[in-house]
Amino acid sequence: MAQSPLVFHIDVNSAFLSWESVCRLAEDPEALDLRTIPSAVGGDAASRHGIVLAKSTPAKKYGITTGEPLVQALRKCPGLCVVPSRFDVYIHYSTLLMNLLSDYTPDIEKFSIDEAFLDMSSTIHLFGDPWTTANQIRERICRELGFTVNIGIAPNKLLAKMASDFRKPDMCHTLFPDEIPEKMWPLPIRELFFVGRSAQNKLEGIGIHTIGQLAACNVELLKPILGEKYAIQIHDYACGIDPSPVAEREPINKGYGNSTTLSRDVDDLDTAFTVLLSLCETVGARLRADHVICDCVCVEIKDWDFHVQSHQTTLNSPTDSTTVLYENACRLLKEFWDRTPLRLIGVRATKISDDEFSQISLFESEQSKKMKEMEKAVDQIRSKFGTDIIKRASFLKKDSIVDHAASKQKHLSHSALKEDEKGTEGGGSGKVRDYKKGGNETY
Repeated sequence: MAQSPLVFHIDVNSAFLSWESVCRLAEDPEALDLRTIPSAVGGDAASRHGIVLAKSTPAKKYGITTGEPLVQALRKCPGLCVVPSRFDVYIHYSTLLMNLLSDYTPDIEKFSIDEAFLDMSSTIHLFGDPWTTANQIRERICRELGFTVNIGIAPNKLLAKMASDFRKPDMCHTLFPDEIPEKMWPLPIRELFFVGRSAQNKLEGIGIHTIGQLAACNVELLKPILGEKYAIQIHDYACGIDPSPVAEREPINKGYGNSTTLSRDVDDLDTAFTVLLSLCETVGARLRADHVICDCVCVEIKDWDFHVQSHQTTLNSPTDSTTVLYENACRLLKEFWDRTPLRLIGVRATKISDDEFSQISLFESEQSKKMKEMEKAVDQIRSKFGTDIIKRASFLKKDSIVDHAASKQKHLSHSALKEDEKGTEGGGSGKVRDYKKGGNETY
């Protein structure tokens, strides 16, 4: 007999602030619990990272929100206690949480550092009914790890995540199909997962203000406004439909990726495409350097409100080409981004295989062959004279939001970096050559 689908979504309440508090209390039991006063975890207010990463419940009463500048938060609450972020602490407590959750099911999807989906379909009978089991997990986390979580209980990931966002903190909520009309449909459209500010404005512009109104709308009317794929997806979500399985995410060493936190929020495609190109430069170069190819490209974005989204596509044929990666990344971003301002963009190449065993495409054009040879030539020139010796013309603008090869020091080979340093010391980075035309231009 088939098991009824059952998913738990675990979400740590004010994760960074909670973990910082737990860590301080572990070091000094007499320390002030940051969760009991107006407090926030933030960075250097003079830099891009000078924003509120997490805030306490008392801080919320002052109107302080996650993602806002610290300077603005301090205006609202001059007595706000601000502590710097410590990601080693957060990783430690996240690991403890995931280890505890593994006692309940082997089918865990770590959605972010402070969130996880548990497929309880095959193991719930070992612990009791869903409501009792979820509360046992919640209480155990509080008792053994010292922080609180919300748990959403539902038949799929979407509804479980929506349920965990109901009243907080330290609570469990259910959201089964028969509860959708009462619990989900009256909510503002912005509360629906995957609906950003831009989509919200478009939907409200045609009179859709609640999730229920979106569910009742003919999806064909939404397609011209939101794009076909996105319209279908959020309409399904509004109806409580989500077929995606709880699946372990691909380990980091199974792919090649790069991401960058932007110096300013980006809300236009042209600028976002420039960032994608910079990211694809380093990802493509690493694939070619390791003599491997990828069969899948994934684009990840994080908006100004720290909502993370990602989409991926399988390629027509495996590749190590920067150009192919870039073209597919742009297509993906255009399909699923609703133009909510972004603060982070990432590109990842997955399904890696050795390029020696790649299948020759019968449809490869002469132009694509020339492009591959060109990219290999660029790699050789950069390896010999430095990464900055040759750039694409689009990165010559003084106000370019990213370097021509994002995070090159971290992602490109050590040998190339050493040559890069030599070239910089000798003034080599000031020479921008066009190997294709033979002039002092870029490609």
